Amino acid sequence: MLMLAAMALVVGTGGALGAWILIRLIAIATNLFWFGRLSAQSVSITDTTVGLWIIAIPIIGSLIVGLMARYGSDKIRGHGIPEAIETILYGESRLSLKVAILKPLSSAVSIGSGGPFGAEGPIIMTGGAIGSLFAQCFHLSAAERKTLLVAGAAAGMTAIFGTPLAAILLAIEVLLFEWKPRSFVPVVVGVIVAFAWRPWLIGSGAMFPFVALTPTGLWPIAAAAGVGIVVGLEAALLSTSLYRVEDLFHRLPVHWMWWPAIGAIVVGFGGLIDAHVLGAGYQSIQALLDGSLTTRVVVALLVVKAVVWLVALGSGTSGGVLAPLLILGGAAGCLLGHLLPGGPGFWAMIGMAGIMSGAMRAPITGALFAAELTGHFDALPLTVTAAACAYAVSVLLMRRSILTEKIARRGRHILQEYSVDPLDLVQAAQLMTRDPATLPGTMTIATAATFFADGADHRSYPVVDDDNALLGLVSRTDALRWQVGEHPADTSLAETLSDASLLVAYPATPIGVVADLMVDSGVGRIPIVEPGSRRVVGILSRQDLLKARSAHRQSETGRARFVSPSSKAPETAL
Repeated sequence: MLMLAAMALVVGTGGALGAWILIRLIAIATNLFWFGRLSAQSVSITDTTVGLWIIAIPIIGSLIVGLMARYGSDKIRGHGIPEAIETILYGESRLSLKVAILKPLSSAVSIGSGGPFGAEGPIIMTGGAIGSLFAQCFHLSAAERKTLLVAGAAAGMTAIFGTPLAAILLAIEVLLFEWKPRSFVPVVVGVIVAFAWRPWLIGSGAMFPFVALTPTGLWPIAAAAGVGIVVGLEAALLSTSLYRVEDLFHRLPVHWMWWPAIGAIVVGFGGLIDAHVLGAGYQSIQALLDGSLTTRVVVALLVVKAVVWLVALGSGTSGGVLAPLLILGGAAGCLLGHLLPGGPGFWAMIGMAGIMSGAMRAPITGALFAAELTGHFDALPLTVTAAACAYAVSVLLMRRSILTEKIARRGRHILQEYSVDPLDLVQAAQLMTRDPATLPGTMTIATAATFFADGADHRSYPVVDDDNALLGLVSRTDALRWQVGEHPADTSLAETLSDASLLVAYPATPIGVVADLMVDSGVGRIPIVEPGSRRVVGILSRQDLLKARSAHRQSETGRARFVSPSSKAPETAL
């Protein structure tokens, strides 16, 4: 833990620098594509005056991304977060230098040319690649590389949005697939380092501050639940639509390199309708929170942004999902906010919290992310309410999140539910077979060979002395080896067995430790002995280990009533 935390100091710095570079690359690409100048100054696409070129520019940018994906690395395609998850779970957390370079470049071209994406997915992939590459310079395990990969990803997200708490929670809910000090502490270190660098590289303060009073009482909580349900339905609809669009692209009789350019045609026409749907759309998020958009503009933003984003992302180009989701959830919340106390901007924030939770299956992250983005921590009870309701709707309607569905389509199932391993909850004494059959140490190897040849009930047996203390373990394989070995037939088992056969566990040993012992040794039955005396009190087999799984499953699915509602409470004297 301490070693990884020290290494996370470097990774956190790398993630922050990666975020700064990505923002500058997006600004350079935006200036080149829309204003014909070389500048790293932040600009808005809505200020452009290119006329009908607004249709062609996204197509040109998407052609460049398609070429980079085909002749560079196809890992730059897609959201960024699913690719990071897949690398963690199936790629030993090893990302290449090529991905670390091409992902931010392709994302900058895609977003800068009008792609309706945010920078969070690309920076998570880029920061993760920085952490992975740094980890690969040292002799580390896959689990340790994963920790540094996630630390880099969370650091990049923190540097972009200034949301350290939400970045840590995103790491826990979406990327780490565990809750251990070994991973948690280094991720926190990486995030805090990136947060410390942020004022120098990007800026300080909330990214989307706005003025609003948080309503209090029962009705706002009920309203937040209602908004959460609505945006949860929206998240399910968007996820389903995205993968249907992706299926349509897979049916096209052209190479996937051309798909982003085909999708960009829709993006271009969407920009012709309303230029606000192009690019990351951070100005649109701020406008929704400020409540400065008319209802007609909000409806147009909701519909057109959804269409161009779904088509562009379904085409396989490079871009993120978080910023578009914030716009779409915020637009839905803003429309509902015209009917609720507190103002449209406040409910736009609630909608953002809900849709992030529903789409990404990260309810705690979604609730806190909205509060950190805006600085409205007093709204946390309402963002939590909306996030929980959207999460519940999403779980009921969708088998997987918008992130894990992409991985599942590659034949890999991801379960985003944390539970304690049942093997770590049970001790050997609770599952072992007590007073097992044993063989005396005085038995000769000839007698033992005959015993196994005559059909012994088990493949192996503990060998004990006169006090039932363990001498070793003898198996059918040992008996067969002795028949062709150099040991005299009258040699006793006590004389034959060596200390190498003394594989033991104790009654208080967690059966997870026993399972590891079986895997490492290849022995299917482990004697359980008393500490000190080494007297055999039981034995654990592979079949016994399955009992823990069965008991855990029964606790999840078995239902029973212990108090009957028809029973009467005992009467008491007055």
